[in-house]
Amino acid sequence: MIISALAFYLFATLIVASGVMVIVSRNPVHSVLFLILAFFNGAGLFILLGAEFLAMILVVVYVGAVAVLFLFVVMMLDINFVKLREGFLNYLPVGGLIGLILLIELLMVAGGWAFSAQAVPGPGAPLSALAPDPGVSNTLAIGKLIYTHYFYLFQAAGLVLLVAMIGAITLTLRTRKGVRKQNIAHQVSVNAKDRIELKKVKIRGGV
Repeated sequence: MIISALAFYLFATLIVASGVMVIVSRNPVHSVLFLILAFFNGAGLFILLGAEFLAMILVVVYVGAVAVLFLFVVMMLDINFVKLREGFLNYLPVGGLIGLILLIELLMVAGGWAFSAQAVPGPGAPLSALAPDPGVSNTLAIGKLIYTHYFYLFQAAGLVLLVAMIGAITLTLRTRKGVRKQNIAHQVSVNAKDRIELKKVKIRGGV
């Protein structure tokens, strides 16, 4: 119990510190790296809870795909961050007011929490202890819930992501004059005789 408690406080502290550094860091590349660190520590907390499937998903999907994609996009974009920060002080009062309101709401929610002694057997207890059948793994239990009770909600979430992807592609699609684009159909339909010309070169004669 002592080791699990120490691991919990270690992961929790690193998550909070990484989250703060994501916001505070001036370099966006450093912010993404701290975000990846926060994901790894979140996976560690899931492992402590016995949810190894969620920990794997967090590492594979968010760290291996989403965060790395963020990192590549930030490194490829040529953004003048100095120019973007010029109007920061103008929006600081409004942003500070909104942040204060959100902080008050979070404190109100945290103050209204009530923990039941029967809800969780103890800190760091695995999720399998809460399951009625100890022979069922976490992965199987999550699969049964997603594809039975929450099947329509799961499909609706996928539809929302599909619409968001199409919307992002539509918003970023631009038509520019003078830009040569690749035409796959034209490249495939060409004749080899029109592209390749064979010449017989004499020895020491050159082309």
